[in-house]
Amino acid sequence: MKVRVLGCSGAIAKDCRTTSFLIDRDVLLDAGTGVGDLTLDEMRGIEHVLLTHSHLDHVAALPLMIDAIASGLPRPVQVHALAGTIAALKAHLFNDVIWPDFTRIPSEQAPFVQFRELRIGETLHLGGKHIEVLPAVHTVPAVGYAVTAGAGCWVFTGDTERNPEFWSRLNELNVAALVIETAFSNREKELAERSLHLSPHVLANELDRIDGNKNFPIYIMHTKPAETELIMSEIQRFDQTQPLGHSVAHDIRWLRAGQEFEL
Repeated sequence: MKVRVLGCSGAIAKDCRTTSFLIDRDVLLDAGTGVGDLTLDEMRGIEHVLLTHSHLDHVAALPLMIDAIASGLPRPVQVHALAGTIAALKAHLFNDVIWPDFTRIPSEQAPFVQFRELRIGETLHLGGKHIEVLPAVHTVPAVGYAVTAGAGCWVFTGDTERNPEFWSRLNELNVAALVIETAFSNREKELAERSLHLSPHVLANELDRIDGNKNFPIYIMHTKPAETELIMSEIQRFDQTQPLGHSVAHDIRWLRAGQEFEL
């Protein structure tokens, strides 16, 4: 199984694309602006889109991608999301005002998009991959995912703040890599708390929930472009990023667009 990072930034700027990951050729996890780096053939290969939540930085490219490949779609693209996320997309995006309702075009019997409701705790089986829906704590209904093809899990928190249920489940999994957001620096910790994102101080406390016998790389994403260097320097104050030094509790790295994971 291959996970390709298309976008992992908390906002747009040159070389900064928002959240989206391509898993093998057929599954897109979130649909931020990083999707725009795919070729048309790569977009046509996507059969399933899994969304963490409805915020624009995670769904912005979805309607544009469907529009780009609609004429050659052999079957509807399956968009998997929580009921609240689906309701938001229907009300505010695919509403024939912001964008055409692709769940009824070209017809209700053969649309370009079909929504599939997710529930936390369930496991999807898509193209040989097992994808577990994990809890997240955010300002709108949200989830994370654990993806495996039989080896270790690639785990993505989604957008979340303090989340005990997530860590409880993570400690039961065979984790190969963890991707976790840290959207704001410590100087913006109050804004982080209000918007239910992590700051380095809270991240440190959350990582303490990982069982001491577990060791896997932890990738930081969703940093605001103007604050990335500050956020990573604040993280280094409690845990050194790569290369590892002495007495380092966690292997913490900064995630970059273009990186690939082979699991």
